[in-house]
Amino acid sequence: MKNNDWKDRLNVVYSTNPDFKYITEEEEETDTLEKKQQKLRVSIEKKGRGGKTVTVITGFIGREDNLKELGKLLKTKCGVGGSTKDGEILIQGEFKQRIIELLKAEGYTQTK
Repeated sequence: MKNNDWKDRLNVVYSTNPDFKYITEEEEETDTLEKKQQKLRVSIEKKGRGGKTVTVITGFIGREDNLKELGKLLKTKCGVGGSTKDGEILIQGEFKQRIIELLKAEGYTQTK
């Protein structure tokens, strides 16, 4: 019954047609590319983070679940915290070289 959630229908005029389907805008997730086709970029940022150093992995194309899985793997291998949001993986600390090595070991060959 999730397709008939009232919150998705806010600001929609009522229809008396029993066959009327409410059309909601949903982003379709793209399928995850193979590891060899992913072009990941690893960089280090300090700006806008209160002076804290963060390693940022960008360029992942695929489902949010797979991005979170990869982020969890990198966080556990580095032994630090971090997050995944907006198609980016944020790892606390300066781990650029180690993350590049880990990604290449996992099969992400086009990593820089």
